[in-house]
Amino acid sequence: MALDFTLVQLRYFQEVARRENMTEAAKHLNVTQSAISTAMAQLERTLGIDLFIRQKNRSVVLSPAGRRFLFEVNPFLESSDALGETAHGLAQSLSGNLTVGVFSPIAPTRLPLIHAEFEKRYPDVRVNYFEADLHELQTAVIAGFCDIALTYTLGLTDRFDSFLIDVVKPHALVSLNHHLGGGAEGPRPIHLSELADEDYIQLDLPFSRQYYDELFRIAGIVPKVRHSFAGYETVRSFVAMGHGYSLLSQSVSSGTYIGSMTVDVPLLDDFPSIDLSMVWPKEVRLSRRARAFSELTREILGPAEQ
Repeated sequence: MALDFTLVQLRYFQEVARRENMTEAAKHLNVTQSAISTAMAQLERTLGIDLFIRQKNRSVVLSPAGRRFLFEVNPFLESSDALGETAHGLAQSLSGNLTVGVFSPIAPTRLPLIHAEFEKRYPDVRVNYFEADLHELQTAVIAGFCDIALTYTLGLTDRFDSFLIDVVKPHALVSLNHHLGGGAEGPRPIHLSELADEDYIQLDLPFSRQYYDELFRIAGIVPKVRHSFAGYETVRSFVAMGHGYSLLSQSVSSGTYIGSMTVDVPLLDDFPSIDLSMVWPKEVRLSRRARAFSELTREILGPAEQ
């Protein structure tokens, strides 16, 4: 016998399960809390099971039956979205909303290029962006604030699927006037140990800092941390002024906000690289909009064809 529940009830259930709070789910869905509570009560009554365990602080957690039901609901709702897109002829012409998270250091130098081309190809898709550090992005994607995120995979857990954009190698960053700057001939590749006695300007972002700390460990040296900043451009500006060197993964223009120049110095050490990827929750199937954005991003940022 068919059970009498609706897609709206299932979407409300999915959002409450993500946020573990009916008030927060109602805010995100732009409906009243009473609408959420009523829908969940009706869904539980129809199914004949308790989907949630109610807490005294108004939060909720999934019951064992609720967890099993969510496992089935997620792919079902993804399939319904795909069916809707097909029914509206979106296989040829994408439309709708897409929210993309972006790792902060990548956003100012890469995102405008991606957005301009995506807007040209898919003018009916409205893209919104959420810029944050690696940890905040992972939290936002799992919570459903973002459909996908362009990020390094440092610290990524098995709760995510990913679409590889490029493989990035670390490099040292020095000022244009640094003795390793190379002048007109450009910098020569070095071992990180050649900078061991110099001041280090640290990029202090979650997961990023741990990655660079691991490079120093592999190189067998302890960095002389002179300054530590969460701002990517602040690090680059301090390096450009000759206050020390840094380790970074993204290569950008040598110019800085203060007008001074930096130089990327290749490293000879056998250091682990980083995957630059699009990521999304493992149980969620990418929409056609998200897949189109991911494929275009790889087209623009991915490795050049050999």
